[in-house]
Amino acid sequence: MVRTHRALAAGIAIASVALGLIGCASTGTTGSHAADEAAITELNRRYLGAINDGDIATLSSLTTEGHIMIAPGRPPTVGKQANDAANGRAFQMFNIKETWTPIETVISGDLAYQRGTFTVDATPKAGGNPTHSTGTFLRIYRKQPDGAWRMVRDMFNSDQPPKGPNALSGQ
Repeated sequence: MVRTHRALAAGIAIASVALGLIGCASTGTTGSHAADEAAITELNRRYLGAINDGDIATLSSLTTEGHIMIAPGRPPTVGKQANDAANGRAFQMFNIKETWTPIETVISGDLAYQRGTFTVDATPKAGGNPTHSTGTFLRIYRKQPDGAWRMVRDMFNSDQPPKGPNALSGQ
């Protein structure tokens, strides 16, 4: 009886390891995991550079047509065209210096998400005091048929409390 339980336990352990390896292969944690993580890191480097340079064309090229940005206090910005317009307005009004610190990157097949922190210094081009904000982000990426990673969702919030009479309602 003890031998049967040991054999059963050993069989379960072997099956668990085998299923774990199969799971790793399907979630991209085998040899391609490092390449995928490096590609996402490079995408982020280019994306952040485009924000800091006010380069709307590069920024746009790193997102999908269905890209959605979810920012605090306003409705989601849906679609590449709407995001390009919003970013273009920001670039016209501000010089931006942004940094990101990824904390966690998870890759599962053709999808990945990354969570981290950010800082933004925005200086009005028309003059005035710069603003400084910090917060957290969560981004979702999708691997494209050509193997390139693109951002599909960008969500962030600010560590600073909302200001103004309608701050809590987001209006």
